[in-house]
Amino acid sequence: MHRMSEYSSTSPGARMVLSSDDIERVLTRIAFEIIEANKGTEDLVLLGIPRRGFPLAQRLAERIAASSAEGITADSLVGQLDITMYRDDLRHSSTRTPAPTRLPAGGIDGKVVVLVDDVLYSGRTIRAALDALADWGRPRIVRLAVLVDRGHRELPIRADHVGKNLPTAKSEKVRVHLAETDESNEVIIEAGV
Repeated sequence: MHRMSEYSSTSPGARMVLSSDDIERVLTRIAFEIIEANKGTEDLVLLGIPRRGFPLAQRLAERIAASSAEGITADSLVGQLDITMYRDDLRHSSTRTPAPTRLPAGGIDGKVVVLVDDVLYSGRTIRAALDALADWGRPRIVRLAVLVDRGHRELPIRADHVGKNLPTAKSEKVRVHLAETDESNEVIIEAGV
């Protein structure tokens, strides 16, 4: 069995913390955690935050649908929530292109919505997602699933489902690469400058 190097070939000095196989195992675990927390799949909606949260939500929805005895499809579970215009850093950052918000056919009113993102850091992206969500409806419960929680919170926000807790220095960068957006599957840490 070939063991992957702990260093990514994408950047000199970058340290791999999750390989493709690791990501798949983590997503399977999170999918089962979501089903257990919801006591099944009834009224469940997964909303991915663009850019990498949406493919993660799709992967989770596929796993949940495959393990469901209720005959649901992944498409009926998953949607995308654009937060671009709700961000508090718009005036300080480069131009962002909004992605379309797409909700499942049943909407989100009265549903258990699981927001899905790749990295939880300051909490500001999730704050923006909560604001955006309020404009689309009123879920019964909102939960958060992230692939990586790197700490350094600036707001009182925590994830309900975490793939990997990854203590980092503020100067380090956590890079999530997914096949759908980056042609590879890995999570790496790059040393800060």
